[in-house]
Amino acid sequence: MTNTPTDPDSVPDLPDNPAERRNGLMTGLSIAAVAVIAAVAVLISHFTGGTSRADASGRVTVKIGTTDQSSDFWPVLTRRAAEEGIDIELVNFTDYTQANPALSQKQIDLNLFQHLLFLANHNVADKDTLTPIGSTVVVPLSLYSKKHTALQDIPVHGRVAIPNDPTNQARALLVLQQAGLLKLKGGGSVLATPADVDTAASKVAVTPVDASQTVASLPSVDAAVINNNFALDAELDPSKALYGDDPSKPEAEPYINVFVARAADKNNPTYLKIAKLYHEAAVKKAAIDASKGTAVAVDHPQADLERILASLEKTVRAAH
Repeated sequence: MTNTPTDPDSVPDLPDNPAERRNGLMTGLSIAAVAVIAAVAVLISHFTGGTSRADASGRVTVKIGTTDQSSDFWPVLTRRAAEEGIDIELVNFTDYTQANPALSQKQIDLNLFQHLLFLANHNVADKDTLTPIGSTVVVPLSLYSKKHTALQDIPVHGRVAIPNDPTNQARALLVLQQAGLLKLKGGGSVLATPADVDTAASKVAVTPVDASQTVASLPSVDAAVINNNFALDAELDPSKALYGDDPSKPEAEPYINVFVARAADKNNPTYLKIAKLYHEAAVKKAAIDASKGTAVAVDHPQADLERILASLEKTVRAAH
């Protein structure tokens, strides 16, 4: 018969429970693992910024808004970025008014569809701070016709359709002035509107329409000034254009097309990498070929793009 001790101090200590040791160890490891994951998530968030996201392998997905998803250079750039661990997800917009608000609202990470003057107008009108992080090309703005084969064939009092958004409208008016079809009061500017047309000294009148409708307007007007991407989508032959401005001239600076980010993301290394990849030989060639040789590649430092944008924003504000 076993004696039962009556003195509490004489009760022997119970041995450690192995299960409790394992549970304690697992709890500690779990806490440590959560801490590591959280730290990695913070680092990834710091590295990628914006709404881009990284998976467990470290690959980063970046959403880029554009109006020309079908352009042949995108597969080349997307493939090259994938080799660098960056998965580009294109988000196509049907008109120019959608991509900047989407970027501001963090629906996308970058956009590539606009030139600097368009961006300046957006920033001033919407009190926004979107910023260029890399240049791409300058493309011509050209005059097309279904009714005439030469510039001089356009009749007096003829009608020409032009894009109705402020920046492309002003550029279209300058193109028509360079072509000798109209005169702008005071010579015009990057902010010219149809109200600046000297009708008495002009050969044609203009009809502003949505930029996406300029191609569709061709049968009903004598000619139309059409943005390059819409012209190419409609399979218009750039060599058959009646006239176009010269994208290689310094006057074309406001029309440099750019990758655009939110101001907070302007130094994001992933985004800057994408902008840099654009200028690799294979990507750049695909972009020039996609424009049927009409585009001129431009590789300006980011600081220069910011300077040009600031100057244009100042001009736009002064006009308001």
